[in-house]
Amino acid sequence: MEIKSKFDHFNINVTNLERSIQFYEKALGLKEHHRKESSDGSFTLVYLTDGSTGFLLELTCLKEHPQAYELGENESHLCFRVAGDYEAIRQYHKENGWVCFENTAMGLYFINDPDDYWIEVLPAK
Repeated sequence: MEIKSKFDHFNINVTNLERSIQFYEKALGLKEHHRKESSDGSFTLVYLTDGSTGFLLELTCLKEHPQAYELGENESHLCFRVAGDYEAIRQYHKENGWVCFENTAMGLYFINDPDDYWIEVLPAK
């Protein structure tokens, strides 16, 4: 059997929804696509888009979970390719205190969001 699929979304849990939305908009240009509120108010889901692909980043905010999430070894990560002047974007991320790891030999770096998720940043091909 051959299965054909396509990426739809990736979920991360966040402790402060508005702070996370602001970070992803300011750092990576993502915009809110849509949101869902639970009928009992226990959680909110916000889907962010890059405006060019169909992929969505789902931010889940659980009302009864204000504490930081345990991220383990933090080996999983999102990766974004950014258009434009890669070095200027890297400098902008550094000036905002978001760069958490750089590997200049490989030509890449990581930023971390308000909940300490790591995001790899690469230049557009």
